[in-house]
Amino acid sequence: MYTTLIDPAALADHVNDPDWVILDCRHDLVNPAAGRDAYAAGHLPNAQFADVETELSGAKRGTDGAFRGRHPLPEREVFIEQLRAWGVNDDTQVVAYDAHGGMFAARLWWMLRWVGHAAVAVLDGGLPAWQSAGQDVTTEVPAQRARGTIALRDALVATVDVKAVLDNVNQGGRTVVDARAPDRFRGENETIDPVGGHIPGAKNRFFKDNLRADGRFKSPDQLKTELEAAVGAPQAAVMQCGSGVTACHNLLALEVAGLTGAALYPGSWSEWSADPARPVATGS
Repeated sequence: MYTTLIDPAALADHVNDPDWVILDCRHDLVNPAAGRDAYAAGHLPNAQFADVETELSGAKRGTDGAFRGRHPLPEREVFIEQLRAWGVNDDTQVVAYDAHGGMFAARLWWMLRWVGHAAVAVLDGGLPAWQSAGQDVTTEVPAQRARGTIALRDALVATVDVKAVLDNVNQGGRTVVDARAPDRFRGENETIDPVGGHIPGAKNRFFKDNLRADGRFKSPDQLKTELEAAVGAPQAAVMQCGSGVTACHNLLALEVAGLTGAALYPGSWSEWSADPARPVATGS
């Protein structure tokens, strides 16, 4: 069972395995159609497309009308139904990939763990690594799989809501870690959310710092050294980003490093900054 990363050679042995489900998570935050277009142009054999905007996210406003961020989590029961539609069973090995160093695939990895499914891994290096290894891509859309029977189980991961993060700003006790690029963290060059800056007291760990120059994850030992310095005790850490997507990349890196227990703040900066009553910090 693969629970963090899988390399292209190992995946190549299982692309036709009926007990494996491969999901293409390519996406573009400013062009939501780009991922599906890329999938149509060529994808891994037997891969299905997972849409970050519609299948890995829920309603942007809660029942109270409050904005929940750009990519809030769907209801767990809704996501389980989507997994069943993809053919996922309790014993299925799921593999997620993208072409962006895992920034979107990690969201799916985390969400599977959120509904209690441990057998999920991210293709290390994504589509570029797959092709560099000489593996083929196809434009053929796989046949509809038999409906899966995966059951909803207790979460293997933790979340915190906006109230808990606000309480932490006032009272401390947890380390909030922001996965966005350093300039956005400082409040500069903000092009996605209407307000620039970061949650007061947050630290910055750009998710791309988890990767080597070739787009594959750094070694567990290197990640452990870097993340212990950046995050501290994982059980007291909260990961966030712009909308709860790339924060999952830091959570995956922590898991690769053997540092378990950090929580996700799903609403992240997009939810936090939507209420002018919440404090905003700028600078480094």
